[in-house]
Amino acid sequence: MSETKYRVIGLMSGTSLDGVDIAFVELKISKTWSFSLGPCETIPYSNYWSDLLQNLHKKEPLFIKQIDLEYGKYLAEITHQFIHKNKLSVDLISSHGHTIFHEPKKRLTKQIGDGHIIAQKLKKNVVYDFRTLDVSLGGQGAPLVPIGDELLFSEYNYCLNLGGFSNISYQYNNERLAYDICPVNVVLNKLANSFGVAYDNEGKISKSGSVNNSLLNQLNALPYYSKSHPKSLGNEWVNKFIWPIIDPLNETTENLMRTFTEHIAMQIGEKLKKGKCLTTGGGCHNLFLMERIQFFSNSKLIKPEDDIVNFKEALIFALLGVLKQREEINTLKSVTGSKRDSSGGTLICY
Repeated sequence: MSETKYRVIGLMSGTSLDGVDIAFVELKISKTWSFSLGPCETIPYSNYWSDLLQNLHKKEPLFIKQIDLEYGKYLAEITHQFIHKNKLSVDLISSHGHTIFHEPKKRLTKQIGDGHIIAQKLKKNVVYDFRTLDVSLGGQGAPLVPIGDELLFSEYNYCLNLGGFSNISYQYNNERLAYDICPVNVVLNKLANSFGVAYDNEGKISKSGSVNNSLLNQLNALPYYSKSHPKSLGNEWVNKFIWPIIDPLNETTENLMRTFTEHIAMQIGEKLKKGKCLTTGGGCHNLFLMERIQFFSNSKLIKPEDDIVNFKEALIFALLGVLKQREEINTLKSVTGSKRDSSGGTLICY
C-alpha cells in the first residue's frame, strides 16, 4: 500500500492560558497512521492577550467578533514567524483556537481565531472550528483528542492529559471512551498566582501545605463526579462550583493547593485500574501531583519525551485537520455522546 505524507502545523491554546502551542508534524498513512514531531514551541501570551482572553466571555457579541478576527491575525503572525524561523514547508494549518464559551447543553461553543484570516495571511489551507458540528449534533464537543489517542498511541491502556482540566481516553468493548475528569491547572495556577508566580513549580507550594479534610470531602462530593460519561468541563463549571467552595474559607493558600492536589489525585487515580497510562500536558511537570496520582492508581504512569508531554494536543489537532481534509471521521460519538460520528471542523482552501 502506498504511503501518503502530510506536513501540518497544529495550533492549540488551552484553558490554562499558558500561550499558544505550535507543533510541526509530519503525518504518514499507509495501513496505519504514524507521526514524527518536528520543531515545537509555546508562544507565551502577553499581558494584553491573557487578560483579554480571560475576560472575553463577559463582553458584548460584537466585541467578541472583533477579537475573533484580531486573534486570527495574531495566530497567523506567530505561525508565519514559526514557519520562517524553522524554514518549513507546510501543507495545512490546523487550529484549535481559544475557547471562550463551552456550554454544550445550551448548544453553545465558541473557539476564536478566524480561519479565513489565517488562510489569507499564510496562503495555506486551514482547518478550524472543530467543536461546533458535534455540539449541533447533541454532543459535548469535547474531548476531541481521543481519536488521536486511538490512531497514534494505541499501545497504552489509558491516555491521560493534565492541562487546565484533566481528561482520559481508553478503549472499552471495542469503543473509545473519554471524558473530562476534573479541573487541574485552571485552579492550581490561579491559586499559585497569589504568590506572584504563574504556576506551582514541581508542586513545591502544594507539597508544603496540609490537607483540609472538610474541603476535600466537599470537593469529592460534587455531583459531576458521579455522573456517567459522556461529560465535559469548562471554566463556567469551575466558576459555579469550585470557587464558591474555596473562596469563603479562612485557609492558607498552601493548604488550599495541597487539598486541591489531593482531590485531583483521588479523582484521577481511581480511574486508572490497570496497565500503562501515557501522561501528558503541563501538569506532568508537577512532580508532587504525579506522585499523588500514582499513589491512588493501579496503573503505571508513563511520562514520554518532553515534546509529546507539552505538544500532544497540538500534534493531535494536526491529525484532526488532516482527517477533516480527507473527509474522514475525526469526532467519535462514543466519546462526545453525539448522534453520530462526524468529521468536524471548517476547511478553508486557499
